[in-house]
Parts: sequence; C-alpha cells; structure tokens
Amino acid sequence: QVKLVESGGGLVQPGGSLRLSCTASEINLGASAIGWFRQTPGKEREGVICTSEDDTKSFSRDLVKDRFTISRDNVKNTVYLQMNNLKPEDTGVYYCATAPRFYYCVDTWFTAWGQGAQVSVSS
Repeated sequence: QVKLVESGGGLVQPGGSLRLSCTASEINLGASAIGWFRQTPGKEREGVICTSEDDTKSFSRDLVKDRFTISRDNVKNTVYLQMNNLKPEDTGVYYCATAPRFYYCVDTWFTAWGQGAQVSVSS
C-alpha cells in the first residue's frame, strides 16, 4: 500500500522560509508526477505546484511563482517543497500527492496522498 509521510510544517514569520518533505513507501517518487496542494478553512483544496514524472512539465499558481519549488531526492525517495518569502496568504494545510502521469494540477488527477502538514505564516 502506497504511503506518503509529510514533515516540516510549522509557524514562520512573513518573509521566512520552510521546506516540506514527503517520503514515500511502496512507490517510486522519482518516476511519479508530484503535486503539492493547499487547503484552508472554508475553501476547496487547490493545486499549488505540480511537476510531471520526468520534470519536463510543471504548473505553479501565479501567487507562488518564483517562491516555491519542487525537488526530488531519488536516493531517499523523498520530494520537497521549498517555500521562500512566505506570506500570510500562504497559510494552510499542505498535502503532497502522486500520480502515475501528470495531466493537470488538480486533486482529482492524483491518486496517493500524504497526511498534510500545517504551515502558518504570521508575525
């Protein structure tokens, strides 16, 4: 059974940085499409940044462009979400997700999910 375990969330001041990790078992993240999604109270889960299984295609929401990046460590079977220059509106629960192939950065296209990590940006 595929399992994704997230870590690295927390409270950070505006302008700070955080890195979320997502480690997998029973699936090769190096050959999977990766998505990071965010959910805030009262809103639907939204795709923040996604990359294709070969990293040739990607999507990132305009509000996080040039601030958020995805990276992989294939030896550790772990993917990361590096978040820089964080803003209060980045607050939410972040989920990593995988799919065999990347089509759209929409949650219905992803098949395995982490448990979520709370990111809070506040002074």
